[in-house]
Amino acid sequence: MIKGFKEFILRGNVIDLAVAVVIGAAFTAVVNAIVASIITPLIAIFWKADENGVPGIEVPDIYGGTVTFPIGG
Repeated sequence: MIKGFKEFILRGNVIDLAVAVVIGAAFTAVVNAIVASIITPLIAIFWKADENGVPGIEVPDIYGGTVTFPIGG
């Protein structure tokens, strides 16, 4: 039984998939760090955050208040 499992693991597809998952996780961490440290502060320069801390474009509504169209997620 162990011999069959070892052959399955060493077949190649499982190892390729494991490497792809590790690379994908590392790439996700890099992209999240870039967005949090560079992109988000640049957006905050041009658009102020509302009372909830969400940056976006403020548009006056028909009742005299403002509506914020959020930028990003």
